[in-house]
Amino acid sequence: MPPTDASAGTGPASARPGRSGPRADSAGPRDPLFREFTVVDEDPDSEDTLDLRLPAEFIALRAGTTADLLGRLPSWGQVPTPAGSFQLLPVRIDQDLSLVHGWMNDPAVAEFWELAGPPDRTAEHLRAQLHGDGRSVPCLGVLDGTPMSYWEIYRADLDPLARHYPARPHDTGIHLLVGDTADRGRGLGSTLLRAVADLILDRRPACARVVAEPDLHNTPSVAAFLSAGFRFAAEIDLPGKRAALLIRDRTLRAAL
Repeated sequence: MPPTDASAGTGPASARPGRSGPRADSAGPRDPLFREFTVVDEDPDSEDTLDLRLPAEFIALRAGTTADLLGRLPSWGQVPTPAGSFQLLPVRIDQDLSLVHGWMNDPAVAEFWELAGPPDRTAEHLRAQLHGDGRSVPCLGVLDGTPMSYWEIYRADLDPLARHYPARPHDTGIHLLVGDTADRGRGLGSTLLRAVADLILDRRPACARVVAEPDLHNTPSVAAFLSAGFRFAAEIDLPGKRAALLIRDRTLRAAL
């Protein structure tokens, strides 16, 4: 039976070959921001009109402003877990790059994240999110005051992932890697995944589902999500990997 810990993270689709960068690319023609749109005939006698309804998020993104797409994540605060007090803190490149870069060059992590290499490669991955439109936030997971994991919390419904499954508005995604080898393989990943999924549902009332898409070959990661109350929804083909689509539903939160 595989260990129930996300030892190598989820292997984000954004880190796969052929992608332009993490969470910074357009969600494409199936972008769920495109709701009903309209073409209004200038002929006053024409009845060929539709109702144009552009969500505020769409307007903010297309106007080049940074919308609050993740519910003020930096203010989410600490939460108690069986392993200790846990908090997500947005990455600061000037202070955290060395730590994240070291984790990305761990062979167990690099196998799925594919970000091993010089510090500039890690910095580019982080900078694309931090200087983007706010749909993805790279974070350190801090347990009892010690940074010990790397997370990406992202709007799955605004991400290219939404092309590959029936996304719903405000679906929120998770990528995770546990940094220290000593913290892997003992259930800590499952504990923190459950805590973070619950934190997302508590802090983002509009979000009904937390989703993940680990590589099917990353059995420790898949097992960790399942142990954290996620359910297996489907196998999906993403650029560079065959993934397990895993979902934690708000409505099933107490049952799983």
